[in-house]
Amino acid sequence: MIARILLTTGEPAGIGPDLCVQIAQRELACDLTVIGDPLLLANRAEQLGLSLKIRTPGVDEIEAHRPGSIKVWPTANAADPTCGRLNVANAPYVLETISSGVEACMAGRFDALVTAPVHKGIINQAGIVFTGHTEFIAALTGGHPVMMLAAPGLRVALATTHLPLAEVSRSITRERLSTVLTILNRDMIARFGIITPRILVCGLNPHAGEGGHLGREEIEIIEPVLESLRQKGMDLVGPLPADTLFLPKYLQHADAVLAMYHDQGLPVLKYVGFGRAVNLTLGLPVIRTSVDHGTALDLAGTGKADAGSLEAAIEEAIGMADRMRHGITEIS
Repeated sequence: MIARILLTTGEPAGIGPDLCVQIAQRELACDLTVIGDPLLLANRAEQLGLSLKIRTPGVDEIEAHRPGSIKVWPTANAADPTCGRLNVANAPYVLETISSGVEACMAGRFDALVTAPVHKGIINQAGIVFTGHTEFIAALTGGHPVMMLAAPGLRVALATTHLPLAEVSRSITRERLSTVLTILNRDMIARFGIITPRILVCGLNPHAGEGGHLGREEIEIIEPVLESLRQKGMDLVGPLPADTLFLPKYLQHADAVLAMYHDQGLPVLKYVGFGRAVNLTLGLPVIRTSVDHGTALDLAGTGKADAGSLEAAIEEAIGMADRMRHGITEIS
Protein backbone atom coordinates (compact mmCIF):
# COMPACT_ATOMS: atom_id res chain seq x y z
CA MET A 1 0.00 0.00 0.00
CA ILE A 2 1.28 3.47 -0.83
CA ALA A 3 1.93 5.93 2.00
CA ARG A 4 -0.84 8.41 2.74
CA ILE A 5 0.64 11.88 3.25
CA LEU A 6 -1.29 14.88 4.57
CA LEU A 7 0.14 18.33 3.73
CA THR A 8 -0.85 21.63 5.37
CA THR A 9 -0.85 24.93 3.46
CA GLY A 10 0.93 26.92 6.19
CA GLU A 11 0.64 30.70 6.43
CA PRO A 12 -1.74 31.84 3.63
CA ALA A 13 0.18 35.06 2.95
CA GLY A 14 3.48 33.20 2.59
CA ILE A 15 4.89 30.67 0.16
CA GLY A 16 3.15 27.65 1.70
CA PRO A 17 0.28 27.69 -0.84
CA ASP A 18 2.81 28.28 -3.66
CA LEU A 19 4.76 25.20 -2.60
CA CYS A 20 1.60 23.08 -2.44
CA VAL A 21 0.68 24.13 -5.98
CA GLN A 22 4.22 23.56 -7.26
CA ILE A 23 4.62 20.17 -5.61
CA ALA A 24 1.31 19.04 -7.09
CA GLN A 25 2.93 19.28 -10.54
CA ARG A 26 5.56 16.64 -9.68
CA GLU A 27 5.67 12.86 -9.64
CA LEU A 28 5.22 11.65 -6.06
CA ALA A 29 5.16 8.02 -4.92
CA CYS A 30 2.34 8.47 -2.44
CA ASP A 31 -1.28 9.37 -1.90
CA LEU A 32 -1.05 13.14 -1.24
CA THR A 33 -3.83 15.19 0.32
CA VAL A 34 -3.61 18.91 1.11
CA ILE A 35 -5.62 20.17 4.08
CA GLY A 36 -6.58 23.78 3.46
CA ASP A 37 -8.77 26.20 1.56
CA PRO A 38 -9.45 25.03 -2.05
CA LEU A 39 -10.07 28.62 -3.18
CA LEU A 40 -6.72 29.71 -1.76
CA LEU A 41 -4.96 26.99 -3.75
CA ALA A 42 -6.91 27.74 -6.93
CA ASN A 43 -6.14 31.45 -6.70
CA ARG A 44 -2.46 30.85 -6.02
CA ALA A 45 -2.20 28.43 -8.96
CA GLU A 46 -3.74 31.08 -11.22
CA GLN A 47 -1.36 33.70 -9.86
CA LEU A 48 1.61 31.43 -10.57
CA GLY A 49 0.34 30.56 -14.03
CA LEU A 50 0.15 26.85 -13.23
CA SER A 51 -2.62 24.51 -14.29
CA LEU A 52 -4.09 22.67 -11.31
CA LYS A 53 -7.08 20.38 -11.04
CA ILE A 54 -8.46 20.49 -7.50
CA ARG A 55 -10.39 17.46 -6.30
CA THR A 56 -12.27 17.06 -3.03
CA PRO A 57 -12.98 13.34 -2.71
CA GLY A 58 -13.66 11.65 0.62
CA VAL A 59 -10.74 11.92 3.01
CA ASP A 60 -10.49 8.14 3.28
CA GLU A 61 -10.32 7.56 -0.49
CA ILE A 62 -6.86 6.22 -1.37
CA GLU A 63 -5.27 6.83 -4.77
CA ALA A 64 -1.81 7.56 -6.14
CA HIS A 65 -0.89 11.18 -6.73
CA ARG A 66 -1.41 12.48 -10.26
CA PRO A 67 0.81 15.37 -11.42
CA GLY A 68 -1.19 18.51 -12.18
CA SER A 69 -3.96 17.41 -9.85
CA ILE A 70 -4.36 17.71 -6.10
CA LYS A 71 -6.66 16.19 -3.52
CA VAL A 72 -7.88 18.75 -1.02
CA TRP A 73 -9.47 18.27 2.39
CA PRO A 74 -11.40 21.56 2.55
CA THR A 75 -10.81 23.92 5.45
CA ALA A 76 -12.17 27.40 4.77
CA ASN A 77 -10.05 30.51 5.27
CA ALA A 78 -11.16 33.12 7.80
CA ALA A 79 -10.11 36.02 5.58
CA ASP A 80 -9.13 36.53 1.96
CA PRO A 81 -5.31 36.31 1.99
CA THR A 82 -3.05 38.72 0.14
CA CYS A 83 0.44 37.56 -0.80
CA GLY A 84 3.01 39.04 1.56
CA ARG A 85 0.46 40.66 3.86
CA LEU A 86 -0.13 38.94 7.20
CA ASN A 87 -3.63 38.96 8.68
CA VAL A 88 -4.34 37.95 12.28
CA ALA A 89 -7.77 36.72 11.20
CA ASN A 90 -6.11 33.78 9.48
CA ALA A 91 -4.29 32.50 12.60
CA PRO A 92 -7.17 30.18 13.64
CA TYR A 93 -7.25 28.76 10.09
CA VAL A 94 -3.54 27.97 10.22
CA LEU A 95 -3.84 26.19 13.57
CA GLU A 96 -7.00 24.35 12.46
CA THR A 97 -5.17 22.76 9.54
CA ILE A 98 -2.44 21.54 11.90
CA SER A 99 -4.71 20.29 14.68
CA SER A 100 -7.10 18.54 12.27
CA GLY A 101 -4.13 17.01 10.47
CA VAL A 102 -2.63 15.71 13.71
CA GLU A 103 -5.98 14.28 14.77
CA ALA A 104 -6.35 12.48 11.42
CA CYS A 105 -2.86 11.00 11.71
CA MET A 106 -3.49 9.94 15.30
CA ALA A 107 -6.63 8.15 14.08
CA GLY A 108 -4.62 6.27 11.46
CA ARG A 109 -6.26 7.95 8.47
CA PHE A 110 -2.89 9.20 7.23
CA ASP A 111 0.63 7.84 7.66
CA ALA A 112 2.39 11.18 8.08
CA LEU A 113 1.85 14.92 8.39
CA VAL A 114 3.99 17.32 6.34
CA THR A 115 3.73 20.99 7.28
CA ALA A 116 4.33 24.10 5.21
CA PRO A 117 5.87 27.06 7.11
CA VAL A 118 3.83 29.19 9.51
CA HIS A 119 4.48 32.66 10.92
CA LYS A 120 4.86 32.48 14.72
CA GLY A 121 4.57 36.25 15.17
CA ILE A 122 1.15 36.70 13.57
CA ILE A 123 -0.29 33.75 15.51
CA ASN A 124 0.89 35.35 18.76
CA GLN A 125 -0.50 38.72 17.64
CA ALA A 126 -3.87 36.98 17.33
CA GLY A 127 -3.70 36.32 21.07
CA ILE A 128 -2.73 32.66 20.75
CA VAL A 129 0.40 31.52 22.61
CA PHE A 130 2.46 29.69 19.99
CA THR A 131 6.18 28.93 20.04
CA GLY A 132 6.28 26.70 16.97
CA HIS A 133 4.98 23.68 15.11
CA THR A 134 7.07 21.31 17.19
CA GLU A 135 5.70 22.40 20.54
CA PHE A 136 2.12 22.80 19.26
CA ILE A 137 1.98 19.28 17.82
CA ALA A 138 3.59 17.83 20.94
CA ALA A 139 0.87 19.43 23.08
CA LEU A 140 -1.79 17.83 20.87
CA THR A 141 -0.25 14.36 20.94
CA GLY A 142 1.20 14.23 24.43
CA GLY A 143 4.61 13.31 23.06
CA HIS A 144 8.04 14.62 24.05
CA PRO A 145 9.28 16.45 20.96
CA VAL A 146 12.84 16.21 19.72
CA MET A 147 13.62 18.55 16.84
CA MET A 148 15.95 17.25 14.15
CA LEU A 149 16.97 18.59 10.75
CA ALA A 150 18.29 16.24 8.10
CA ALA A 151 20.22 17.03 4.93
CA PRO A 152 22.16 14.72 2.61
CA GLY A 153 24.95 13.27 4.75
CA LEU A 154 24.03 15.02 8.01
CA ARG A 155 21.34 14.80 10.70
CA VAL A 156 21.34 17.25 13.61
CA ALA A 157 19.00 16.93 16.60
CA LEU A 158 18.61 19.51 19.37
CA ALA A 159 18.67 19.08 23.14
CA THR A 160 16.84 22.44 23.45
CA THR A 161 14.84 24.20 20.74
CA HIS A 162 13.45 27.75 20.67
CA LEU A 163 14.98 29.18 23.83
CA PRO A 164 16.81 32.45 24.45
CA LEU A 165 20.52 31.74 24.77
CA ALA A 166 20.48 32.95 28.38
CA GLU A 167 18.13 30.08 29.28
CA VAL A 168 20.00 27.25 27.56
CA SER A 169 22.49 26.31 30.28
CA ARG A 170 19.94 25.82 33.05
CA SER A 171 17.74 23.86 30.63
CA ILE A 172 20.46 21.25 30.00
CA THR A 173 19.56 18.91 32.83
CA ARG A 174 20.40 15.24 33.27
CA GLU A 175 16.74 14.35 32.92
CA ARG A 176 16.23 16.34 29.70
CA LEU A 177 19.43 15.11 28.10
CA SER A 178 18.70 11.47 28.97
CA THR A 179 15.17 11.74 27.57
CA VAL A 180 16.27 13.43 24.35
CA LEU A 181 19.05 10.92 23.67
CA THR A 182 16.78 7.97 24.43
CA ILE A 183 14.15 9.27 21.97
CA LEU A 184 16.76 10.07 19.34
CA ASN A 185 18.30 6.60 19.60
CA ARG A 186 14.88 4.88 19.55
CA ASP A 187 13.59 6.81 16.52
CA MET A 188 16.82 6.37 14.58
CA ILE A 189 16.12 2.65 14.90
CA ALA A 190 12.35 2.70 14.33
CA ARG A 191 11.98 5.49 11.77
CA PHE A 192 15.32 5.44 9.96
CA GLY A 193 15.90 1.70 10.14
CA ILE A 194 19.39 1.91 11.69
CA ILE A 195 19.94 -0.93 14.16
CA THR A 196 22.90 0.55 16.02
CA PRO A 197 22.90 4.33 15.52
CA ARG A 198 26.10 6.18 16.38
CA ILE A 199 25.34 9.59 17.84
CA LEU A 200 27.92 12.35 18.29
CA VAL A 201 27.12 14.65 21.22
CA CYS A 202 28.26 18.27 21.34
CA GLY A 203 29.54 19.85 24.49
CA LEU A 204 27.76 22.99 25.67
CA ASN A 205 30.82 25.19 26.22
CA PRO A 206 33.75 26.15 23.98
CA HIS A 207 36.21 23.25 23.69
CA ALA A 208 33.60 21.11 25.50
CA GLY A 209 34.46 22.92 28.73
CA GLU A 210 38.25 22.53 28.50
CA GLY A 211 38.32 20.12 31.45
CA GLY A 212 36.10 22.40 33.55
CA HIS A 213 38.04 25.61 32.93
CA LEU A 214 35.41 26.94 30.49
CA GLY A 215 32.33 25.54 32.19
CA ARG A 216 31.37 22.46 34.17
CA GLU A 217 28.19 21.32 32.40
CA GLU A 218 30.16 18.67 30.51
CA ILE A 219 31.63 17.21 33.71
CA GLU A 220 28.57 17.49 35.93
CA ILE A 221 25.74 16.77 33.48
CA ILE A 222 26.64 15.63 29.97
CA GLU A 223 29.36 13.05 30.68
CA PRO A 224 27.42 11.23 33.44
CA VAL A 225 24.34 10.97 31.21
CA LEU A 226 26.36 9.62 28.29
CA GLU A 227 28.08 7.03 30.48
CA SER A 228 24.75 5.90 31.94
CA LEU A 229 23.20 5.46 28.50
CA ARG A 230 26.27 3.70 27.12
CA GLN A 231 25.76 1.08 29.81
CA LYS A 232 22.30 0.53 28.29
CA GLY A 233 23.86 -0.20 24.90
CA MET A 234 23.76 3.17 23.13
CA ASP A 235 26.66 4.15 20.88
CA LEU A 236 27.33 7.71 22.04
CA VAL A 237 30.49 9.71 21.36
CA GLY A 238 31.24 12.87 23.30
CA PRO A 239 30.92 15.40 24.63
CA LEU A 240 32.89 16.82 21.71
CA PRO A 241 33.83 20.43 20.92
CA ALA A 242 31.24 21.72 18.47
CA ASP A 243 33.81 23.69 16.47
CA THR A 244 35.54 20.49 15.31
CA LEU A 245 32.79 17.85 15.63
CA PHE A 246 31.35 18.71 12.18
CA LEU A 247 34.49 17.72 10.30
CA PRO A 248 34.05 14.93 7.72
CA LYS A 249 36.41 12.57 9.57
CA TYR A 250 33.90 12.47 12.44
CA LEU A 251 30.64 12.73 10.50
CA GLN A 252 31.46 9.90 8.09
CA HIS A 253 31.19 7.46 10.99
CA ALA A 254 28.07 8.99 12.58
CA ASP A 255 24.34 8.65 12.02
CA ALA A 256 23.29 11.79 13.89
CA VAL A 257 24.63 14.70 15.92
CA LEU A 258 23.02 16.04 19.08
CA ALA A 259 23.60 19.78 19.51
CA MET A 260 22.88 21.44 22.83
CA TYR A 261 21.04 24.44 21.38
CA HIS A 262 19.47 25.76 18.18
CA ASP A 263 22.29 27.88 16.77
CA GLN A 264 25.04 25.46 17.75
CA GLY A 265 24.11 22.83 15.16
CA LEU A 266 21.64 24.26 12.68
CA PRO A 267 23.90 26.82 10.98
CA VAL A 268 26.16 23.94 9.88
CA LEU A 269 23.20 21.84 8.76
CA LYS A 270 21.69 24.69 6.74
CA TYR A 271 25.05 25.55 5.20
CA VAL A 272 25.34 21.96 4.01
CA GLY A 273 21.81 21.52 2.72
CA PHE A 274 19.58 24.60 2.82
CA GLY A 275 16.73 24.16 0.36
CA ARG A 276 17.11 20.37 0.49
CA ALA A 277 16.99 19.85 4.25
CA VAL A 278 14.03 18.47 6.19
CA ASN A 279 12.74 19.44 9.62
CA LEU A 280 11.66 16.36 11.57
CA THR A 281 9.90 16.03 14.91
CA LEU A 282 10.89 12.86 16.75
CA GLY A 283 9.37 11.57 19.97
CA LEU A 284 5.76 11.83 18.79
CA PRO A 285 3.20 9.10 18.10
CA VAL A 286 2.83 10.50 14.56
CA ILE A 287 5.34 11.09 11.78
CA ARG A 288 5.80 14.81 11.11
CA THR A 289 8.19 16.44 8.68
CA SER A 290 8.49 20.01 7.42
CA VAL A 291 10.59 22.38 5.35
CA ASP A 292 13.87 23.95 6.46
CA HIS A 293 12.79 27.55 5.82
CA GLY A 294 10.22 30.16 6.78
CA THR A 295 7.22 31.79 5.15
CA ALA A 296 9.24 34.01 2.77
CA LEU A 297 6.48 36.60 2.48
CA ASP A 298 8.38 38.54 -0.17
CA LEU A 299 8.36 35.53 -2.51
CA ALA A 300 4.70 34.60 -2.15
CA GLY A 301 2.90 34.62 -5.48
CA THR A 302 6.06 35.46 -7.47
CA GLY A 303 6.86 31.97 -8.73
CA LYS A 304 10.36 32.24 -7.26
CA ALA A 305 9.80 29.93 -4.26
CA ASP A 306 11.83 26.71 -4.37
CA ALA A 307 9.83 23.56 -3.53
CA GLY A 308 12.97 21.44 -3.08
CA SER A 309 12.77 21.29 0.72
CA LEU A 310 9.06 20.42 0.63
CA GLU A 311 9.69 17.64 -1.85
CA ALA A 312 12.46 16.32 0.42
CA ALA A 313 10.10 16.51 3.41
CA ILE A 314 7.48 14.49 1.57
CA GLU A 315 10.05 11.91 0.46
CA GLU A 316 11.38 11.62 4.01
CA ALA A 317 7.84 11.14 5.34
CA ILE A 318 7.20 8.42 2.76
CA GLY A 319 10.43 6.67 3.70
CA MET A 320 9.72 6.77 7.43
CA ALA A 321 6.15 5.57 6.92
CA ASP A 322 7.35 2.66 4.78
CA ARG A 323 10.04 1.67 7.27
CA MET A 324 7.60 1.87 10.18
CA ARG A 325 5.11 -0.27 8.26
CA HIS A 326 7.58 -2.93 7.12
CA GLY A 327 10.15 -2.81 9.94
CA ILE A 328 13.08 -2.23 7.55
CA THR A 329 16.41 -1.89 9.38
CA GLU A 330 20.08 -1.67 8.51
CA ILE A 331 23.26 -2.05 10.54
CA SER A 332 25.01 1.27 11.04
